[in-house]
Amino acid sequence: MSKSRVSFQDTTPVRPLLAARSVRYLEKPQPCGFWNDPTHECRCTPLQIQRYVGRISGPLLDRIDIHIDVPAVRFKELTGDTPPDTEPSVSIRERVIGARAAQQKRFVDEKIYSNAAMTPRMIRHYCRIDPESEQMLERAMTRLGLSARAYDRILKVSRTIADLEGADEIRSPHVAEAVGYRSLDRTYWA
Repeated sequence: MSKSRVSFQDTTPVRPLLAARSVRYLEKPQPCGFWNDPTHECRCTPLQIQRYVGRISGPLLDRIDIHIDVPAVRFKELTGDTPPDTEPSVSIRERVIGARAAQQKRFVDEKIYSNAAMTPRMIRHYCRIDPESEQMLERAMTRLGLSARAYDRILKVSRTIADLEGADEIRSPHVAEAVGYRSLDRTYWA
């Protein structure tokens, strides 16, 4: 980011993190507000939903690594105990620390610190996938009409998922999970 004045210029390095949400329940273009809500029936036509979703720019969405639909949380889920199959926060924290350490080790000779900052050249080097994963990704790209930018983002997310698992190589479950995190591509534009 650069700031300029008449006789002064300053450049500040930035690494932005974008977290965004669509407020479908409060905006008018999606009239009923219940699209994709498991507890209420949506009364909107496919055209109304498409118009609402079409307000998000495809090129902008293409630059977002992960986009998923998060359903409303029911009251009982807020007040109840944690389900027994839920991973404890301490365990998640340990996996994240391990993944960050793996990335620091991987990029020790590079000028980056995480998978998200990889250049296309680095992606080709550090995100190699096996033939099964390649076929799966090719099918997803074709079926969803994904761009080259989305392909790179899926590979970076796959690498991160593998890191969180402690895996040295990216395997097809990692790629499948990363493709699954492109839900707006899959749900709205496919």
